[in-house]
Amino acid sequence: MADIHIDDFYRDCALALLRLYNFFPRKCTLYVDDIISPEHPDEFGIPTQRHLACFGCMIWLAEEGYARYEDTIRHDALDQIVLTQTSFIKLSGLLPAQLCQPIPPHQQENPPLPPSVAEQHATLAQQLRHAINHQQALMVKHLLRYFFNKELPPPHS
Repeated sequence: MADIHIDDFYRDCALALLRLYNFFPRKCTLYVDDIISPEHPDEFGIPTQRHLACFGCMIWLAEEGYARYEDTIRHDALDQIVLTQTSFIKLSGLLPAQLCQPIPPHQQENPPLPPSVAEQHATLAQQLRHAINHQQALMVKHLLRYFFNKELPPPHS
């Protein structure tokens, strides 16, 4: 039996983290509808299971220390949410070469890309964007497992 809900969880986490990364360091309101396509509640006003799963993912990210928020808006959004320092460092950090998707040949230049562009391509945030844009669910899962497990390097003195 396929664990589709786990694949959805990884995708929801990736999209939520990237949305917050795009707003960083500003606080924002993160709506479930920003992550999944809008789903209408049933005739009693109860949100769908998919909607609740996405909302649960957002709450989980905050409870695990990947984001901070001030309040919820029903089951629809987290208000005044921002990435934690740890998440920002992880998303903007460089990945090991084996986790990076190569730069497609049509985007490579001769001479090679400037070091700053090549470095930006190797960040976790950029690799997550690439995996989502190319619908690579397995790559999203691998990148987020790395994100959730990665030890931070000791601070430089």
